[in-house]
Amino acid sequence: MVRRLPSLNGIRAFEAAARLGGFAAAAEELHVSPAAVSRLVRLLEERLGVPLFDRAPNRLLLTPAGAHFHPGLTQMLDRLSALTDEVRELAGAQVVTLGVGPTFAIRWLIPRLGGLQRALPGVELRITTGGETVPFSEAWSAGVRLGEGEWPGLEATPLFPADLLPVMSPALAARLTEPGELARQNLLRVAHGPEDWGLWSRAAGLPALRAHGPVFEYYGQALQAALDGLGVAMGIRPYVDDDLAAGRLVAPFPLAVPKGKGWYLVYRPSRLAEPGFLAFRDWLLGEAQGIVQPSTFAGSAHSGQRLRTTSPAGS
Repeated sequence: MVRRLPSLNGIRAFEAAARLGGFAAAAEELHVSPAAVSRLVRLLEERLGVPLFDRAPNRLLLTPAGAHFHPGLTQMLDRLSALTDEVRELAGAQVVTLGVGPTFAIRWLIPRLGGLQRALPGVELRITTGGETVPFSEAWSAGVRLGEGEWPGLEATPLFPADLLPVMSPALAARLTEPGELARQNLLRVAHGPEDWGLWSRAAGLPALRAHGPVFEYYGQALQAALDGLGVAMGIRPYVDDDLAAGRLVAPFPLAVPKGKGWYLVYRPSRLAEPGFLAFRDWLLGEAQGIVQPSTFAGSAHSGQRLRTTSPAGS
C-alpha cells in the first residue's frame, strides 16, 4: 500500500503554528520567516483540500479540521523525534532506558544512582514510567517488574524477593508490644496489593486481622503515610530497607512473609549485544546482591507461605 503523505515541512509548520498560536512564533521555533510558515501551511491546505486555519487580522484560529488534525500530529512528531534519538544512540549503545514503577524508582533505584555514575560514567540512564499496568515498550532497554519470572518474549533475571512486613513510625512502634495490638491501629492498604495484609496476618497467627485503613494507589504513598505517623503500612522489600536501616521506619515484629513474587530485570534478548546495557545489568545485579543472595531469592519468591524472620532493623 502506497502511503499518501503530505509534506513533512508543511506538517511541521502547521503543527508549530497551531501549538504556539501564530505564524511568527512558529517561525522563530523553526528558524524561518513567518511568510515561509504561512506559505507552507497554505500548500498543506491545498494538498488536503480543506482549510486548517481561519485567518483574520491579528487572529489565527483553528478550523474544525485543523483542531482534529493538530493533536495527533504533535504526538507523532514527538514520537518521531524520540525514535530518531534512539537510532542515533545505537551507535554508541551507551544509553540505557529503564521502565520502572514510580515507587521502585524513588525508594530504591534513585538513591543508588550516584554509585552508578561513579562506576559507569560512560552510561547514561534514562528512567521512564514502567509500572505493572504499562506495556513493555520497544523503546526500553529493560524494565524492572514484580512477578513470577514469566513474561513472553522477554528474558527475566532475578534481582531479589518481595517480602512483606508491617512498618510504622518510631513513635507508633514504641506503643506496640505484640502483633495482636495491630487490630486497634490504622492499617494502610495498597490498591494493587489487596492480599498483602492477609498473607502476613495468617502467617502471624492472626487470621481475624482485617485492614480497614485508607487505600493508596502505590506502595510509596502508603509508606509516606506511615512515615508521617498516619498508621501502619505493609512494607514490601526492598522499598523499606533504606528507611529501616536509617531508623525512619521501624518493623517491631520480625516476621517477614514472602509475597509469592520477586523483582526481575526484564529485557529483550537482542539487548545483550549492547555494551552499555550489559554494563548496567552487571551493576544492577551487584547492587541487588547486597540485599539477598540468589539462593534466598529462589526460595522465597516461589514458596507461597514459607516464612523467614528478620531483625527489627530490617537487615
